Amino acid sequence: MFKTINEAQVWIENIKRFGSKLDLTRMEKATKLLGHPEKEFKSIHVGGTNGKGSTSTYLKKILSHAGFKVGIYTSPYVVKFNERIGINDEYISDEDMVNYANILYPLTEKMLEEDETVTFFEVLTLMSFLYFRDNQVDYAIIEVGLGGLLDATNVIIPEISVITNISYDHMKQLGDSLESIALNKLGIVKDNVPLVTAIENINLFPLFAEVTAKHNSRLKIVNFDMVTDISVKEVTKFKYHENEYILNLTGYHQVKNACLAIETIRLLRILNNIKVTEEDIHEGLKLAAWPGRFEFFGPNIVIDGAHNIGGIQALVKSAKEVFKGKYIKCLFSVMRDKEHKKMIEELDNFCDELYFTEFEYQRRADAEELFLESTHYHKSFHKDYKEIFYKLIDLKENEVLIITGSLYFISEIRKLLIK
Repeated sequence: MFKTINEAQVWIENIKRFGSKLDLTRMEKATKLLGHPEKEFKSIHVGGTNGKGSTSTYLKKILSHAGFKVGIYTSPYVVKFNERIGINDEYISDEDMVNYANILYPLTEKMLEEDETVTFFEVLTLMSFLYFRDNQVDYAIIEVGLGGLLDATNVIIPEISVITNISYDHMKQLGDSLESIALNKLGIVKDNVPLVTAIENINLFPLFAEVTAKHNSRLKIVNFDMVTDISVKEVTKFKYHENEYILNLTGYHQVKNACLAIETIRLLRILNNIKVTEEDIHEGLKLAAWPGRFEFFGPNIVIDGAHNIGGIQALVKSAKEVFKGKYIKCLFSVMRDKEHKKMIEELDNFCDELYFTEFEYQRRADAEELFLESTHYHKSFHKDYKEIFYKLIDLKENEVLIITGSLYFISEIRKLLIK
């Protein structure tokens, strides 16, 4: 049995990432063996390509400001492994992680004897279910890991399903058209459970209408025509239906995530007849913080885990507004299974200087490979990310350094910045 968090974490980190079968049979079997912990609390299920973490954080902060005990399950982590699972603003403790690892280890061994390999993400999902049940949360915000239909989290029956947006990512698993990606993400829609979404691609509206109608699920698409007076600086301000909101998370995309959270809460308020005031919504949005998402370190260093094409486009749009007239240097590292060529094209057209690097992670792309994909006139590659990072942070007054790409990379950089 595990005695320390290190032992438990080593076990979890070394579990297979993908199972032999891509379906929910293992999760259904495991939750049954555990006495269906996922049925013991109310939940909100959050899927989509980008913005899941921010939207989940907004929902958590609004509900906790209204006095509810709110669980949150999210991925991947930026600061500490434990931050994947939390209640209100507290991450799961090392002690609890060890306890749940000791409950789940024999279960995974038992299933292995029956030729069922429980995966890394399934173990974490089961751990979150047990933790939320045992701590009797009022609501749990459950973020989809990958896709929707066959994601380990899709064994829950939530109060509301949420889809942030649809963009290109994980095409190997989800297909290479927006329709196939959308269809997979729409797999989280359940019978008689409403869906709130922030999709803007009107070509996908009929598909959303068709799937929700099939499930007798009410569909609410956020109307961004009702957003006015957007100001994107170190804080983001906007009006939605004439109400003014302030966000400490920077970016145009954060306005969309916030509006999605507002509509989700308003619908939940009606469905469950709960008391969440407009002040709770205002304050919850304002208090939300999310490490590694357009996060400022001083006035001229920003880190942002823009790990796919949609994320990079959102970053560029916001940075153009926030850093008007500034000289932009960019440090980039990403996973090799991402659409890095398209991401680099965006950065080529935006940055004044572009630096490629790599870090110790088996899925990461090589710095030189990324460098060769770029057409930038002022580019270079550096194998040692720490060395180039320390060189780049010596900035002149008019210079800005944006560090972006993989969230795992951002996590490593963040440690250096905090140091």
